[in-house]
Amino acid sequence: METYRDLPQSTYSLQTTESVRTGTWRTFRPIIDTKKCTRCYTCWKFCPDVSIEVREEGEYPRVDYDHCKGCGICANECPTGAIEMVREDSIC
Repeated sequence: METYRDLPQSTYSLQTTESVRTGTWRTFRPIIDTKKCTRCYTCWKFCPDVSIEVREEGEYPRVDYDHCKGCGICANECPTGAIEMVREDSIC
């Protein structure tokens, strides 16, 4: 049985994505419409990069654009359609 020690050598990062701003990888940016948002926090639960922030229960979620890669999972999972994925170059 092979273990991780048997894998070939490869490069890896010694930093978490918290210290590396990965938001520049994004093509689409999630925009939260607070008029449609019910604060169910489904977007926060499903975000694979922990880029949806909820500082206090009851407040609207916010996107950490320094780390959001624009995958769109938040928009796809939002039950009210409150998150729109907008092309980065269309934002002024």
